[in-house]
Amino acid sequence: MRPNLVAIAAVITLCVAPAMAHHAFSAEFDANKPVRLTGAITKVEWINPHSWMYIDVKGARGVENWSIELAAPNAMLRRGWNKNSIPIGTIVVVEGWQAKNGSKTANGGFVTLEDGKRLFVGSSGTGAPIDGEGK
Repeated sequence: MRPNLVAIAAVITLCVAPAMAHHAFSAEFDANKPVRLTGAITKVEWINPHSWMYIDVKGARGVENWSIELAAPNAMLRRGWNKNSIPIGTIVVVEGWQAKNGSKTANGGFVTLEDGKRLFVGSSGTGAPIDGEGK
């Protein structure tokens, strides 16, 4: 019996598509553009392949909303986070790296809460300066 080529192509596509969706750190972010942002959380999204946190940062030009890429929801859950871990309005300090295109987007490495607790939020296997369970 000859294998159905259409079925084989479909299986290959289904296996490759998720891998293509996940990007390397260097595709979007610049390791030479570290950022340290302090602001209030305006929104958190638990979506694949990465979670996102949005914070309002006060600066010389007024308030700017930054998008912070975090690890995948499953990785965040394994680290003890959940959807209710950090309520909207919480002031946080984010350490990460800015997007290459200069937008108000960053890849997060750590988030420090108001009580001083520092949480790793980075992704593993992306080539980020702190790749994996950073210290």
